Amino acid sequence: MKPPAADHAATPPVTASPQRMTVPKFAALKQAGRKIAMVTAYDYPFARLVDAAGVDAVLVGDSMSMVVQGHENTLPVTLDEMVYHAEMVGRAVDRALVVVDMPFPSYHLGAAKAIEAAGRILKETRCQAVKLEGGAAQADTIAALVKAGIPVMAHCGLGPQSVHQLGGYRVQRDEARILHDARAAAEAGAFAMVLECIPAAIAEKVTAALAIPTIGIGAGAACDGQVLVLHDILGLSSEGPKFVKRYANLADSVTEAVRGYCSEVRDGTFPTAEHEYK
Repeated sequence: MKPPAADHAATPPVTASPQRMTVPKFAALKQAGRKIAMVTAYDYPFARLVDAAGVDAVLVGDSMSMVVQGHENTLPVTLDEMVYHAEMVGRAVDRALVVVDMPFPSYHLGAAKAIEAAGRILKETRCQAVKLEGGAAQADTIAALVKAGIPVMAHCGLGPQSVHQLGGYRVQRDEARILHDARAAAEAGAFAMVLECIPAAIAEKVTAALAIPTIGIGAGAACDGQVLVLHDILGLSSEGPKFVKRYANLADSVTEAVRGYCSEVRDGTFPTAEHEYK
């Protein structure tokens, strides 16, 4: 007996929302001449707010190691922790592209291990791409990830995960190396690239040399877009590096709000009748 035909009509194909930023749409912003705004987020409430504010992309950065966990650098954060936070962010974001940092050393252990780690991120969260540090040295890994269907954002210039090798967070000025790394990552299939802590003139040359968007952080205005840590933008962190601009001072606002709450609890003016159930 011939088996019955599958009822394809009962299961319509899954398609992305026309409003949702996708990897191809993001990559096309460079050719459209539209600057790209990207910020970090590490949890549901902030991710929901920045998405509503209109950012093009949200980065679940390994900077959470410092900003959220209180470590002195990005090295301690684990893959499990990145997945945990990315799952929260992915659940909150409906419109922006969500990119997740691959933590050290998840992509230094060979292509198979890198695919396994990046695959976990995409399978266990609603995020759409991963980011890893490195140019020419990571070209084979980038190519393997892309071949496996995993979109990759590269990261050249200062690599915070290499802080010990670099001897600290230093501006990177080797133009030939930076251009070589950037071209290698792009040729390997990266759809975009973060340029961190490099002179603006070098970033301008890299941006002109690549067909993919460059996202600067301490790399000047010629980049195709910019990314900053949300806590720096909101004034929730301590004094940041030169490239940071604060757009609010929420640290003082939070302190004053909690101080007011403590005062009212202690003097008995909170709660009042309006806060009670009848």
